[in-house]
Amino acid sequence: MSYIIVTFCPGAVKKARGFFTKCLMFSLFAETRRRRFFLPRQALRGTMEETHSYPFVEETAMSIDLRSDTITQPTESMRRAMAAAEVGDDVFGEDPSINRLEELSAQKTGKEAALFLPSGTMSNLVAILTHTHNNARFGEVICEESSHVKLNEVGGMATIGNLMCRPVKGVRGAMPEEAVRAAVQVTDIHHPVTALICVENTHNFAGGAVLPLQNLAAMRRVADEFSLPLHMDGARVYNAAAALGVKVSEITRYADSVSTCLSKGLSAPVGAVLNGSREFIAQARKYRKLVGGGMRQAGILAAAGIVALTEMTERLAEDNENAKLLANGLAGMKGIGLDPAAVETNIVIFDVKATGMTAPAFCQKLGEAGVRCLDVGPYAVRFVTQRHFDKSQVPAVLKAVESVL
Repeated sequence: MSYIIVTFCPGAVKKARGFFTKCLMFSLFAETRRRRFFLPRQALRGTMEETHSYPFVEETAMSIDLRSDTITQPTESMRRAMAAAEVGDDVFGEDPSINRLEELSAQKTGKEAALFLPSGTMSNLVAILTHTHNNARFGEVICEESSHVKLNEVGGMATIGNLMCRPVKGVRGAMPEEAVRAAVQVTDIHHPVTALICVENTHNFAGGAVLPLQNLAAMRRVADEFSLPLHMDGARVYNAAAALGVKVSEITRYADSVSTCLSKGLSAPVGAVLNGSREFIAQARKYRKLVGGGMRQAGILAAAGIVALTEMTERLAEDNENAKLLANGLAGMKGIGLDPAAVETNIVIFDVKATGMTAPAFCQKLGEAGVRCLDVGPYAVRFVTQRHFDKSQVPAVLKAVESVL
C-alpha cells in the first residue's frame, strides 16, 4: 500500500548569505472516523472526501457486505458503555467491568467461572492448553476434520501446545459417536495419547449447522467413558441457541469448557469469553498470560461485551431467518447448488461449479455488482448475515447473483 506525503516549501529567505535556505517540511495527516491514519493513495483523489472503508475499496451504487458477521460495528449503547466504563488492572483481577462480564457469561453458559480474552482463537488455544497440560508432550486432540481449531487457527495446538490433531469426519459438523470412540488412543506406546475432544457449535464450514443435542450428549458419553475433557468452540453458540429456541446453557451443559465470541453477530468490537469450572479458569488465567493475552484496563472492551450479552442475543434469530430467505432464493437459480433446508443459522454456503465459474471468480463478479462475499473452497461461496443486513435487502442480493450467472 502506498501513501502520499504532502511537502510545502516557503521559498528562500531574503538576502540569505553563504548558504541555501532550509525548507520547512511537514506531513499531512488525515483523520477518518475519529482515528488518524496515513491515507491510502486512492483516498486522496479529488477533493479528499472521507472514505468509508479502510483499506480503500471502490464503492458501487449498492454495497452489501455478507463476508462475515465479524464486520458488525458496535451499537450506540456499546459506545456509551465503553466511554463510561469502570476500569482497573485485569491481570490483578481489579477491572470491575471485566469481572461483571465474566460473571454474566458464566451465568448464561451455566459454568462456575469465566475468562475474558482478546479473541476466539486465543480462547480456544488457552482452553486446549489448559485441558492438556499433563499430556502436552505427546497428546492428541480429537476434532471434526473441517473444524475451525484444525483449519483456521494457525496450528496453534501444534506450534504452541505440542499437540497432534486427530480429525474425525463429521456429518454436518457432528462427529459420529462410534467414530470418536474409535479415534481415542489410550494404551498403544506407538500412538499419542488422546487428551481432549473438541466440538464446534455452530459449525462454520458445515454451513452454520447446529450440533444436535443428542450428538452433544453422545460426545459427553465418550468423554466420560475415557475420562477426557470436552471443549466446545462456541463462537456462534448463541446463534445455535436462537435456532433451537433454548437457553444457551442447554447447549453448553454438555461441555467442560466453552468459548463464546462477542465480536461476531453480538456486535462487540473485540473479545471472547472462555467459560468453565473455577479450577479450570484459574489455570486458564496462567495460560492466557503465557500467550500474551493478559490485559490491563480492558474494561472499556468488556463494557461492550456486557451490552452484547444483555441486549444482542435475542436478535440473532433475525440473522438466522434472513439467511434462510437468502437460501430459499438462491436454491432456485440455475447453476447454484444448495439445499435451503440445511440452513439453520446465519451462514449460507453454496456451490457454484455448475455456473462454470470458480468461487473466487464468482465472488469477484458479485463484488463488482455490489455484494461482497467469501470463497471458502474452489467452488464454495459463503454468505453470512448480521445486523447490518435486513430482509429488505434480500431481493437486491438475489438480483445481483442473477446478474452474474
